[in-house]
Amino acid sequence: MPGDAGPAGPADATVVPRFAGPATFARLPTAEAVPRWDIAVVGIPFDGGTTYRPGARFGPAAVRQGSRLLRPYNPAVGALPFELAQVVDAGDIACTPFGPEEAVAQIEAAAEALLAGGGRVMAIGGDHTVALPLLRATSARHGPLALVHFDAHLDTWDVYFGQRFTHGSPFRRAWEEGLLSRDHSTHVGLRGPLYSSTDLIDDAGMGFAQITADDVAELGGAATAARVLERIGDAPLYVSVDIDVLDPAHAPGTGTPEAGGLTSRELLSLVRALAPAHIVGADVVEVSPAYDHAEITAIAAAHVIYELLTAMALGTT
Repeated sequence: MPGDAGPAGPADATVVPRFAGPATFARLPTAEAVPRWDIAVVGIPFDGGTTYRPGARFGPAAVRQGSRLLRPYNPAVGALPFELAQVVDAGDIACTPFGPEEAVAQIEAAAEALLAGGGRVMAIGGDHTVALPLLRATSARHGPLALVHFDAHLDTWDVYFGQRFTHGSPFRRAWEEGLLSRDHSTHVGLRGPLYSSTDLIDDAGMGFAQITADDVAELGGAATAARVLERIGDAPLYVSVDIDVLDPAHAPGTGTPEAGGLTSRELLSLVRALAPAHIVGADVVEVSPAYDHAEITAIAAAHVIYELLTAMALGTT
């Protein structure tokens, strides 16, 4: 629960080696180990909404393992995020692996319980289906949200094989449910073939701006970030990162890889630039460790989460 006690940080790597001890995210304390918290990292090991490669149910464990080398001080912004805010690892949300609709309801209820005390949630997926229940729970507290969505794909398609809850449809459902603030949301990193030219038209009709991977390369990081921040305005912001926004060279361990993506450096810079916005929730999803090599994808995801936690912690001061 949030409160006023001083924050407890990660385990001291000069006392307990990084390869030892409990594998919480960044070796942070568990939610049960502290009297209060500001930001909870929570895993959502669900991949029942995938349409190609499965395996993102193992993403939270892999990302936690990939986070062991993270250190407390973020020199890029000159901050100690875990001293600015009490960040904890709240474990995993348990949900059925057999029914997406039931799983979405279970995830929403668990997220609402976490948010009941007034803190914020940083989720590790799982596939992108999990963004919908997280948006529901976050919007219930903060009203319609701006969304910055880093992804190779739109994820505003309607149905797959008659199923409305999939990793390709969470933001159409979110728009239909009034969870998103019109003309404040942006996709970043789009690329690859589509089903039809109407995919882009339908998406724009839901109030999304579209920034492709080629746009990022042409504009550069600073101009891209400025465009995104201008669109967010003063709306409460939810950030959703599909790790496949990265080129497969930087993130091979994912379910729907697309060539021509962002580099890890570009993504980290863009996420870092969101710090001025009021980030009320976030997720990093679609890490599928069975397709990873040398923890490349898990380590990239861990660093993205670290930057998001830093931006969220800066917002508490």
